[in-house]
Amino acid sequence: MKEYERKQLLERIGRDGATVGAAIPDRIDIQGESVDLREFVFEIKRRDTVPPGERERVEQAKTNLRRERLQRKQRIEDGDIPREEGERLAEAIIGIDRALNALESLGPTDLEAEMEAQERADKQRWMNFLQKALGQDTDSQGASRSSGRL
Repeated sequence: MKEYERKQLLERIGRDGATVGAAIPDRIDIQGESVDLREFVFEIKRRDTVPPGERERVEQAKTNLRRERLQRKQRIEDGDIPREEGERLAEAIIGIDRALNALESLGPTDLEAEMEAQERADKQRWMNFLQKALGQDTDSQGASRSSGRL
């Protein structure tokens, strides 16, 4: 895969609106286990709230989805894959994001924690905006790099 193609894929999965119109994958391999992701998400979403017995299962699923998303993103970042595989990974990441959004929207169980999480997300978006506006980039460890412009 060429460098500009890799950057395009990473930009696509990083867009705020990337999940708009995206479908949740029917099945996905997570940590070596095949999961009926769409069925799981719809089963949980049918309920108004997550029952206490299911909360741990939903939280574990979200953790596993985040981990799988990160691993797939890192494969794209490494760039040692064919473009077609990169496209498949990007589509899967967007599907994972869609599933995560659906699971996150089930309603906060702790309003204070939800407000803190929203505030952190707002601050991160603001920092990303400022870094782009100032011509800085960050590497995978979060360290800033100057774009070389003065």
